[in-house]
Amino acid sequence: LGARDAGGNSVGLNIVIPHEQHTNPYTNNNYTFEYFFARKTMLNFAAEAYVFFPGGFGTFDELFGILTLVQTKKIPPVPIVLFGKDFWNPLKEYIQKCMLEQHHTISDENMDLFVITDSVENTIRIIQDAPVSAWWKMLD
Repeated sequence: LGARDAGGNSVGLNIVIPHEQHTNPYTNNNYTFEYFFARKTMLNFAAEAYVFFPGGFGTFDELFGILTLVQTKKIPPVPIVLFGKDFWNPLKEYIQKCMLEQHHTISDENMDLFVITDSVENTIRIIQDAPVSAWWKMLD
């Protein structure tokens, strides 16, 4: 809604699944995919920021896919915002305690790859303050 009301382009990348599927009415353009891998490829390439809301296995799949691509520098660093502290803070605690401190499968700087917030204003500021993605610079 915010992108549309601001005159921005909001693209919906939908997936055909038996349930939990609907087209976001606030998008200007929509593309529907039959396969998750094709949808994820488009998500990985096209976005200049990611805002994740509470969701299920698919949301976590997409989140960890993006985190891995940024962590391994396969895509340029982009804002990754997790909206909803009550939902996302327990995940952050797990990542901190299990992955970072106990098993050392990630490093300290990986904890800075994402931001958790409940603030729409903070989310907008993070996106506005981000540099233009290197993907889009290559197309100029």
